Amino acid sequence: MPNIKSAKKRVLVTEKKTAENKAIKSALKTQIKKFLAAVNAGDKELAAKLYPETVSALDGAVTKGILHKNNASNKKAKFAKKLASLS
Repeated sequence: MPNIKSAKKRVLVTEKKTAENKAIKSALKTQIKKFLAAVNAGDKELAAKLYPETVSALDGAVTKGILHKNNASNKKAKFAKKLASLS
């Protein structure tokens, strides 16, 4: 445990930010799993409904610095391809 006041504050701030990042990442993973489950089940209507929500979650993660923009773009392209393959 740090002794210096500023170092103690950094520990607290880091713990808080880690918790926020973990919550965002967990919500993102849940959204992706929902979309992929709909695609794998062949439910075109549900997948089409979940796709914009999933893309929005990916964009939000990029904005907050959880994912790199190219990584999110790659995932969006893969999901769009999966959605199109249901047609």
